[in-house]
Amino acid sequence: MREALWGEWTKAWTGRAWAVLTSIAVFMSLLTSFGYASEGDKKIGTGQTDIAAITDDVVRSWMMTFLFASLFGALLVTREYTSGSVSRSVLLTGRSRLFTAKLLVGTAVGALSGLLAVLLAAVSSWVTLAGYDRSPEWTSETSLIALGVFACNVLAAPWGVFIGWIIRHQIGAVGALMALTLLLDPALQRLIPDLAKYLLTIAMSSVYRDVHTDLLSPEIALLVIAGWLSAAGFAAHRLFRSRDIT
Repeated sequence: MREALWGEWTKAWTGRAWAVLTSIAVFMSLLTSFGYASEGDKKIGTGQTDIAAITDDVVRSWMMTFLFASLFGALLVTREYTSGSVSRSVLLTGRSRLFTAKLLVGTAVGALSGLLAVLLAAVSSWVTLAGYDRSPEWTSETSLIALGVFACNVLAAPWGVFIGWIIRHQIGAVGALMALTLLLDPALQRLIPDLAKYLLTIAMSSVYRDVHTDLLSPEIALLVIAGWLSAAGFAAHRLFRSRDIT
């Protein structure tokens, strides 16, 4: 198993996928951070908010990194189908060990993504607010938000890995993850909020402590996410074991 893990870890950093996804995630999160700082500065002037709330918003803006953690997880699987190397990987490693190795490596990369997101969230809270001659106010709520951002990255990565095994097509898996995260789930949240809060992406909003009032508690949200991951993992493993490799 050690050789399988090392092989998948090496594959994870081969090519430019990780650098491209990380760069986009950082750019989008930083851009949003500046937006929150700018809008917050105006609201402070009118007495609508305080510096602690702005700090929370800036740190929370780094939650979007979890989308790119899931995309990386999907690419970790699907690019082997695209290149045709999945058959060789199965022959060398075996289906069960390959499945487990990709899951563990994908989750580890998600943890690294989460650590980077939390670090940059803390830095951006100082950088963005410094432009308005203000300093961030880091409270216990801010720490919980940062912890939630980290957790969402860790949880999103295996979700992406499972979607990759289920769809087995690079464009299809990436498109499905982006559509669910950016289009379908948010649309359902507006249309049927009482049911949409049980969707995986919306449940993650509870984990990073979004400001919506119609969300699950973080504890229940984690159970819901565990249910989604269990179902996706079961389906992915069963399909991988029963379908032809190519």
